[in-house]
Formats: sequence, structure tokens, C-alpha cells
Amino acid sequence: MSAMRDVERQRFIDALRALLGASHVVDEPGALTAPARDWRGRYQGAPLALARPADTGQVAEVVQLCATHRVGIVPQGGNTGLCGGATPDASGTQLLLSLQRMQRIRSLSAADGVIVAEAGCVLHDVQQAAAAQGLLFPLSLASEGSATLGGVLSTNAGGTAVLRYGNARALCLGLEVVTAQGEVWHGLSSLRKDNTGYDLRDLFIGAEGTLGVVTAASMQLFAQPAAQRTALATLPDVSAAVELLQRARAALGAALTGFELMSAHSVQLVRAHFPQLPLPLSLRAPWCVLLELSDSEGDAHAQQRLEDVLGAALEQGGVDDVAVASSLAQAQALWSLREHIPLAQAVEGLNIKHDIAVPISRMAAFVEGTAELIAAALPGARLVVFGHLGDGNLHYNVQAPLGADAAGFLARHGEACNRIVHDAVAACGGSFSAEHGIGQLKVDELLRYKDPAALQMMRAVKAALDPQGLFNPGKVLGAR
Repeated sequence: MSAMRDVERQRFIDALRALLGASHVVDEPGALTAPARDWRGRYQGAPLALARPADTGQVAEVVQLCATHRVGIVPQGGNTGLCGGATPDASGTQLLLSLQRMQRIRSLSAADGVIVAEAGCVLHDVQQAAAAQGLLFPLSLASEGSATLGGVLSTNAGGTAVLRYGNARALCLGLEVVTAQGEVWHGLSSLRKDNTGYDLRDLFIGAEGTLGVVTAASMQLFAQPAAQRTALATLPDVSAAVELLQRARAALGAALTGFELMSAHSVQLVRAHFPQLPLPLSLRAPWCVLLELSDSEGDAHAQQRLEDVLGAALEQGGVDDVAVASSLAQAQALWSLREHIPLAQAVEGLNIKHDIAVPISRMAAFVEGTAELIAAALPGARLVVFGHLGDGNLHYNVQAPLGADAAGFLARHGEACNRIVHDAVAACGGSFSAEHGIGQLKVDELLRYKDPAALQMMRAVKAALDPQGLFNPGKVLGAR
């Protein structure tokens, strides 16, 4: 709906209110500013209205109404995305569809190891529902207190436990989805095996709301570990971190549930803005690794296994220093250092973010070589590098030189910096988007780096499932 007349707009709003109730449809411009701004503050949309359906039936009715009026639909969960995927454009013609009222845990089966939750459920609440039954929902990330299940599925988020449990796609057994025709696909399942045709579930996971609206999901649960141990190690370089990862995998196997790489500079940034967070080690070495072990036997067994791995690394010189948490509080403090890096960057100022995946075997060469290219092209730029080394995913961020205007640095050098980093990623056989998605931020990058045959198939899927182009217009594949 490129140009909606006032009478058409009012007719549409009135119909929405008749469906959802007047209090669940917002069209006052002042009340739409905050929900139409992305978490990073890069995009400010101007939606036609904000709709808050209470259940899947209402979502289907809203989609049918939008199809009739040819109104674009932008689904939104916790609005914690980093690529503007849940932000409408500024045309005033798109409906912001909030799923935050859909927060029911529909069922939990310990025998099946499955929880069925609605898309608006906050990730932390899903974790707590599982824990109340003595089970573990392992998907964990820094924004889990506000990110929703539908949102993390829409971007196929990974988080800190991918090494052991996989990303959102690996944890999902089935979906409930409202299609572009306003029909409901009842695809919720507790089956690990169901080879009955195309895997429709995987089409919608990672599609960022461009193919349909995910309204509920069935997710895998696991046994709670008998014990967990967390350690922080400092290292001389990324090669040593990769060697430690290989050592830990060989010794611990599936018990290794977390392996996070952090540059010393990223931790120093946290300490500068959050000095209350304790740091058990000095930062003389340029890199740190955060390891987590989940054990099925008990505390003593977990402690011994972790100490054996780290002790051998210390003896052979691959690790400079180690601190092993002796309590849950100490473990949480170590994880807080990692989780506060994005927050510290936000306080420090705008930065050029990269969410990349590189084969672990080429990670050290990538980090070293790209740092040299950045230093040559952008003298004084500060690299804030951290992420999930265990699955090859780094957040390779470039901060403006100390004292420089961050917004100006981003505007002047963002494109050139992206070319340096993403070209280096491509040369390593990597991906420029590991877990944050494409949204509207990386549309041009997708067109630049994605295989042409893959793009053609993606466009064919989009045209088949959303022929009017109503779902999240302009995201992922860009404008039609």
C-alpha cells in the first residue's frame, strides 16, 4: 500500500480495532516512536499502526485483513535485533505486528523432552519453565531477558551454548506459522524423526519474518547438568586459543558447553564502563578465553576434569594464566564480563559491527591479517573482538579512535570497513552473517556475497509463499 488515503487508513484501523480491541491497536505517532526504533538506534520507522494480537487466531485474522488492504506486515518480538529486521520503514504504510501478548507456555513434556511455547515468550521465561521441571533449555544469550522465542528463531540465533547444543534451528522440532493467506500451519511436533516431505520448519527459521509469522514453537529440552564449572584463561594469541579449544574438545567431548574468545581490549572496555564487575586475572596477555564445562557426575569430577585440561595447557605454555570459579556467584561474574561487552560498546559510542563466521582452522590467520588491514586503512581504530570461538562465530567490531567522533567515523568509514572485513571473511570461506541475520542492514551484503543460484532459489521461495510481498517488506532480499 504505497499511498493510502485517509479514508482507507481509517477503515483499516477501525477493522483492526474490531478484531483486537481498541486498546491493542496503537496509531498515535508519539506512541509509535519507541517500538519503531531498532535496539541500536540506527533505524527509526513510522508504521501505519501497532497491533497486539492475543493468539494465533487473531494473528491469522490480522494477516487476512492486511492481505485484503495490501498492507505490509513487520513482525516484532522483543525488538532486540541488531540488523533492523523488526523495524518498519518510514513510509507510514506498514503494520508493526507485536507478538508480546503471546506469552503462554502451552505444554511441557519431560518424557518427550519438549516444551511448546508461544512466539512472544521471553527466552528467560522459557528457561525458567524448563528449570522448574528439572530440565534445561540451553539457548542462552545476553539479551535473553527481553529477546523472545519467535525473534531468536527468526534470526536462528546461537548464543553461548551452541558448541554443545546447537543454535535455535538445531533445538527446534516444530513450528506453528501463519501464512501469507492467513492460514495456520499446525506444524508443532515432538518428533525427532519425521521424513514426510520438504522440511518446511527450516524455511521459516532464519527467514526473519519474510515468509510467514511464527506464532509458537516446540523446542527440545535436556537434562540439567549435575555440575558446571567455569574458568577464565589468558592467552598470547588466537592460535593458542584454537589449540586450547582442540585440547578441551579432545578431553571433555560434549561436556564442553561454552568456549568464548575475548580480546583483552574488549574486557578493558567493560572494566572502564562497569568497574564494579570483578576481574580475577590481570590482562597482560592480549586474549582471554571463557570456558564452561557441564558434568553429569558432580562438582568434584567437573573440577578435576577442567583443572586437568587447563593444567596441561599451562605446563606446555599455551596458556598464560587461569582462574577457575569456585562458586556459582564467581561463575556468573565471569560470564558478566563477556555479556557486558556489547553494553560497554554502546556506552563508548557507535561502532562498526560485524557478525561473522570463519572456519576455526583459519580463525587465527583471519584475525591477524584483518587487524593489519584495518590498521593500515583506519589508523587508530580500536578492534573489539569477541564471540563464540567454539563454533567459529566472532563479533568483529571496529570502534572509532579514542576521542574521535563516533558517528562521524561510522558515516565516513563504515562502508570501507565492511569491505575489508567481509572480503577477508569471504576469502576464508566464511559468512558475513553468523547469527544476527540480514534485516535491512545487510541486504546489499547478501546481494554481493551470496551465490547467485542461492539468491534465485530464495527469491522463488519468497514469491511462492508471499506472492504479494506483505511479510517484512525490504528485509533480507530487499525491495521487489
